[in-house]
Amino acid sequence: MEGIVYKILSTKTNKLIVILIVIFSMIGAVYMIPSKLVLARMLPGKSANTFTVYVDTKTNASIKETKSVTTCIVNTLKQEKEITDMEVFLGQGAPLDYAGLVKGSALKALKSQAEIVINLTDKHHRDEPSFVMVHRLRPIINKACGTLVENTSIRFTEMPAGPPTFATIVVELYGKDDVSLRKTSLKIADILKGTEGLVDIDIMQDDLFTKYDLIPDKEKIILSGLSVEQVNNIVYLAFKGNQIAYKNTRNQQDQIPIFLRLDDATRLVKVSSKTAFLDKLLSLNLMNDKGMMVPLNEIVKVEPAPSSPMIFRKNLKNMVTITSECDMVSQVYPLLEAREKMMELLSNEYNISKVPGITTYMFDLNIVDKESGSEMLVRWDGEMKVSLDTFRDLGGAFIAALVLMFLLMVLYYKSFALSGIVLIGSFLSIIGVIVGHWVTDKIQLYATDTHFFLTSTSLIGFISLMGISARSSLLLIDFSRSLLLEHANMSKKRAIAIATATRAKPIMLTAVAIILGSLLLATDPIFGGLGVALIFGSMAATLVSLFFIPVLMDNSKALMPECPDRKSEHIDVDNKMTWCVLTDHIKSYFPYKKKDKCEDDNEK
Repeated sequence: MEGIVYKILSTKTNKLIVILIVIFSMIGAVYMIPSKLVLARMLPGKSANTFTVYVDTKTNASIKETKSVTTCIVNTLKQEKEITDMEVFLGQGAPLDYAGLVKGSALKALKSQAEIVINLTDKHHRDEPSFVMVHRLRPIINKACGTLVENTSIRFTEMPAGPPTFATIVVELYGKDDVSLRKTSLKIADILKGTEGLVDIDIMQDDLFTKYDLIPDKEKIILSGLSVEQVNNIVYLAFKGNQIAYKNTRNQQDQIPIFLRLDDATRLVKVSSKTAFLDKLLSLNLMNDKGMMVPLNEIVKVEPAPSSPMIFRKNLKNMVTITSECDMVSQVYPLLEAREKMMELLSNEYNISKVPGITTYMFDLNIVDKESGSEMLVRWDGEMKVSLDTFRDLGGAFIAALVLMFLLMVLYYKSFALSGIVLIGSFLSIIGVIVGHWVTDKIQLYATDTHFFLTSTSLIGFISLMGISARSSLLLIDFSRSLLLEHANMSKKRAIAIATATRAKPIMLTAVAIILGSLLLATDPIFGGLGVALIFGSMAATLVSLFFIPVLMDNSKALMPECPDRKSEHIDVDNKMTWCVLTDHIKSYFPYKKKDKCEDDNEK
């Protein structure tokens, strides 16, 4: 090892080769991220023992129509052997779980809403992870059940590996004009549907439909010998149900109300039209005070009216939310692709501009409708924003760690150059982190057809490696300085070579200990990124410490130690030999004069 290092340091060509190898390795590793050879994502998929199916049919759908969709889903899923049981919640959300807390499950109370909770066999006893199963079942369920009721949205929700979000990708569209918001949201949803990797597209707004208002004609009611109360009662009895009596019991303190209404076959209107509604009213008759039967359609007006959709507001601004999930891909790349498509496809109808400034909302867009002049804001949220915030915070922690390490090294060595060498050695471990994720991704893609992502836990592993890498560089620098101080006639290159060879064993043993300790972490679905970062980062840090750091040390003049006695002199002759005159006693025997250049070898 000493001979290899000394040979590298002996010629400028060898040192240049090592420097170029490190530079090209660094550039190649970093380029793997924008070239998509290594995919970045906040958290990987988590294999759980359960997942939930959210069903939203058209806004004016009946509970029967919603039930037809859930029944279709349940019958399709019955063919899966790994599913142990299913629970269907019609017209309501399922009991709150980790994901349902932020997805609004507790607020569901409409006939058009339902949730199906699917329980699976234990994840340790099946080969297929839950997120792979969801990836496989999603197109099957949507094809079989997604068209039974118009405007049906079927979404698969898995237990998140980290903090739950409203959706993987959330597009918030802000504006003042409700018509423009609705029109633009449909266009954005179509763009998301055409983006590869995005599934479960859903627009969180009510569908527009025609409703029919029953308006009692008071004049005709009075002329017919009836009362308005009679008309109201029969309408409620027929369609909604009305309280007609109470049931009293000894075991019940409160009175139990009894409701009466027509059966489903009689009260439902098959076709949504004014004529069909009048025909239904024709079958309902009221007896007046003279004993005559009066058809209900003679005393009631039926007037069509537009529905009143729910208004969503956030930060005192009207908004429409479009949600989307990512199907086995990172959310970064579909978002960027969808954003570019928006700027391209919507440019004919809208004036589009990017929101200025580098902030958390760096992907936002300002759009203005060319016809109406309505101004709107497209804001990206969801797991994408959480990812940006997380990577921003981890980046800040990384920079803070670098600055703190640099300051400590400057206090210790009294040298900016040596402190910079330590930091460079620590930072270069990122080569192993990125390359390790690329290797692991290829292995996992071959075995399970799923990607291995660079996640936030990977960055945590990289930050942890900085201290380990710095320790290796410190060992080499301190040992080299000690050798130069103890042996006055030793050249700097030889001291670096001896220090590297001597400290190679403890440096490699430290790396082996980290690798062996991280093997179990590498198999974990959540902390696998941390394990891979520690394993491959330790390998890269070891190689950098043993071959690249010595080159930097040899080129640094700050490595030469000062003589321990304040009265002594320090002479560096042609950067080949170091002479320290330690005491005045030695000076008396070997008097000399300090010169900038020696005239001959004897004077040297």
